[in-house]
Amino acid sequence: MSTTSTLPEAKRVGMVSLGCPKALVDSERILTRLRADGYAMSPDYAGADVVLVNTCGFLDSAKEESLAAIGEAISENGRVIVTGCMGDEADAIRAAHPQVLAVTGAHQYEQVVEAVHTHAPPSQGPFVDLIPQPDVKLTPRHYSYLKISEGCNHSCSFCIIPQLRGKLASRRIDAVLREAEKLVAAGTKELLVISQDTSAYGVDTRHEPRMWKDREVRAHMTDMARELGQLRTPEGQTPWTRLHYVYPYPHVDQVIPLMAEGLLTPYLDIPFQHAAPSVLKRMKRPANEAKVLARLKDWRAICPEIAIRSSFVVGFPGETEDDFAYLIDWLEEAQLDRVGAFRFEPVEGAAANALSDPVPEEVKEERYARLMEVTERISAAKLAAKVGKQLPVIIDEVGEPDEDGDIGATGRSQADAPEIDGAVYLRNVPADLAAGDFVEVQIEDADAHDLYGVIA
Repeated sequence: MSTTSTLPEAKRVGMVSLGCPKALVDSERILTRLRADGYAMSPDYAGADVVLVNTCGFLDSAKEESLAAIGEAISENGRVIVTGCMGDEADAIRAAHPQVLAVTGAHQYEQVVEAVHTHAPPSQGPFVDLIPQPDVKLTPRHYSYLKISEGCNHSCSFCIIPQLRGKLASRRIDAVLREAEKLVAAGTKELLVISQDTSAYGVDTRHEPRMWKDREVRAHMTDMARELGQLRTPEGQTPWTRLHYVYPYPHVDQVIPLMAEGLLTPYLDIPFQHAAPSVLKRMKRPANEAKVLARLKDWRAICPEIAIRSSFVVGFPGETEDDFAYLIDWLEEAQLDRVGAFRFEPVEGAAANALSDPVPEEVKEERYARLMEVTERISAAKLAAKVGKQLPVIIDEVGEPDEDGDIGATGRSQADAPEIDGAVYLRNVPADLAAGDFVEVQIEDADAHDLYGVIA
């Protein structure tokens, strides 16, 4: 009599992913590797054989959040492996949580997978399922982060990213484009290009060219942007391609015409951080704020729809009231579309900690409030100017019918990146509308951050 054996159930891995989109991409890659090794994913603590916590270590507040997340995972599950940027501080993690099974650093994929194999050995081999598994995505199906490099060559005095993630290490251009093509073919309607410094892509490899689609393409931001603009969805649409963490090097001027042609999303995320020359000098950042204003004007002349997002630090050591007033005047002139602000926070290992003249906490709070008041007013005026216009919108979520049968939906315009910018709220949408659909929207109303409208 023949006997059949039942395959053991796959070991299950839970994931808590903290920090920036670059860390989210790391989490996706780790889970993709583990699934290829026969692991299943667990959506909760209870069903996981081991829990991974991908930490953030950029600010002290982020470290506290990471330690709290590790503690929660230990109390809820007990079997925890730590990875990510705070992984470089293994002693601090083990001092707070001696029960952790293993600690690895940022983007150390091999070590993480090895730790999972050690503490939750796979019960199935990677060849049980002969059908190739798609990559794990932690974002909605219709948008994806495309990481083009790791690390950074800057030495900003407030930042420890180079210490955490190393110097710039660019991916091959053909690998980047192949991943982008694969994502779009699988249903991605919006690509979000990320790195520590997107403008510096390929500097470390001397912009090494590779063959792509029977032509040579350099590992350079402008070449990459041009090629991404050639992608088409299975329905024949041009996916949105959004550039994040773009330092305003001169060659950034070359991507603006691509936006005007509709090949790139008219959106740039530029980390200006400040405008006052003396503060920029103490931050060890280039102080060319006047030239930037002229370039913003030129960019808007070429592509009037372009949206500029940035972030600023208030209360940096040595920032005077005159420096802050300079920043406010600069923002009034720059008229940026989206602005985030941070109160300066010392980070262990950052050179800025040794600077003289720290700004008192109450002054930081007051300046932060003033800056947000100004940028909110600018945003409200810019959004009010869109009332009455038609804008392309990508749908993120469709609601359930209300008591009258009306269905609402939430989407984003080209000026809105997911998670960090505003939204477009739609009323009375058709029942067959789905996340990832592109629609033309008649804008009916606006507030300081969001737009409201109906499908045209």
